[in-house]
Amino acid sequence: MQSLPSHSLSDAAKHFIDKVVLQENGRAGALLAILQRVQDSHARKFLPRETLEYISLKANVPLSRLFSFVTFYALFNLEPQGRDTISVCRGTACHTRGSSRLLEQVMMDLGLHGAEDGETEKLAMTTADGETTLRTVACFGQCALAPVVEVNHAIFGHMNERSLQRELEALEKRETRP
Repeated sequence: MQSLPSHSLSDAAKHFIDKVVLQENGRAGALLAILQRVQDSHARKFLPRETLEYISLKANVPLSRLFSFVTFYALFNLEPQGRDTISVCRGTACHTRGSSRLLEQVMMDLGLHGAEDGETEKLAMTTADGETTLRTVACFGQCALAPVVEVNHAIFGHMNERSLQRELEALEKRETRP
């Protein structure tokens, strides 16, 4: 089992999980809904080990099953995420239209490195200051708009180096942070 970051679970977090499990348990897709709601409630949008253990206990679901879910579905995070998220599509249409150049540009602009050739197909890296997470996705399903980049859940199609640079500069200039 992958080693997960350790974070103590507050009484408020336990109360929230209790409420979510009570509301969702027994419904179709309950486990996914529980995990998603709990992750969304976390300031850094991830599921620490203690959280998964508590959900396992309260939802009466083996921890191994929870771990299977969160490692299978790309929407779940086991490590803290940045306040800003940039996702670069690496699907065939986006790749053939230059998404690898866009990915390289973002990595350089954010000061991220360490991905070897071929390791950029499934990538998730957070800047040292914890402000920005860069990830790759297999496909956004927006092939007609290729190449596609998502910035904080907003999809940008027909992206090029110049338009990507504008979006990165806008993130830097943003004065109010949630």
